[in-house]
Amino acid sequence: MDRTPSPRTYLDFEKPVAELESKVAELRALEDDDSAVSITEEIKKLEQKAEQALVDIYAKLTPWQKAMVARHQDRAHALDYIGALIDDFTPLAGDRYYAEDAALVGGLGKFRGRAVMVIGNEKGSDTESRLKHNFGMAMPEGYRKAVRLMEMADKFSLPVITLVDTAGAYPGIGAEERGQAEAIARSTACCLRLGVPMISVIIGEGGSGGAVAIASANRILMLEHAIYSVISPEGAASIIWRDSAKKEEAATAMKITAQDLIGLGVIDTIVTEPVGGAHRDRARVIQATGDAIAKALAEFDGKSPDEIRAQRHERFLKIGRGL
Repeated sequence: MDRTPSPRTYLDFEKPVAELESKVAELRALEDDDSAVSITEEIKKLEQKAEQALVDIYAKLTPWQKAMVARHQDRAHALDYIGALIDDFTPLAGDRYYAEDAALVGGLGKFRGRAVMVIGNEKGSDTESRLKHNFGMAMPEGYRKAVRLMEMADKFSLPVITLVDTAGAYPGIGAEERGQAEAIARSTACCLRLGVPMISVIIGEGGSGGAVAIASANRILMLEHAIYSVISPEGAASIIWRDSAKKEEAATAMKITAQDLIGLGVIDTIVTEPVGGAHRDRARVIQATGDAIAKALAEFDGKSPDEIRAQRHERFLKIGRGL
């Protein structure tokens, strides 16, 4: 079910829009009070100004501003997409080695009448759920669960759909002690050897190996204002310049946007977001994402496991060729 947020949260660079929409809300309140003075025309003018201001701002977003949009707290998360796109969803838990990891959700269901396996990073929508899901940062058991589910999908010839939205794998001491790097490597390797179609969607933030571990797919889709990178802009700035305040410069240099990555061949398709970002019309974005997934899956109808596997390998081998 789509957990529509309220009230609207504005980003720093959206201040002009926030001020205009606030004035519209104030005038609507006066209008509701049966004011003797007609203010309908004034409301329409302000709404048009706010809409145009939003168009102007989003037409020239910087990479860092896109990162802020990708991390917006009101964007739809994996469970929102699953609730809207997957019928008869049955969650599957545990890695059969250590524990369940709520940062990675997964299970069986039907996507537009077709049985599939779905796996996704879940960041959570409020304080309680964010803590429960560890902000979408998976531990080794999360990636081992992903491997278990992908192998199950392969055994029963079920396409795999993954929804990527994580700042990265959890970097805690316990996770490292339990083999975080090895778990990520095994999950990535599992993606590459699947004989069934795998479609991945970067719905928000695709961070580091924590994202690649469930995104080494036949087709990688990416929302228009999502980001995908080997490290966060803040992390890169801290390492390169010893100053996290240079995150904006780092974001530009790292080529983290969908527009940069499609040109490099890292992703295959950009899913358009509404003006103002995916959080302004979650239902529309989820529907568009579903359409893009269906189109990508259709490309592999009738292909053998060997053909599907070979296409995936070639896809990654050719990244960066000819640059």
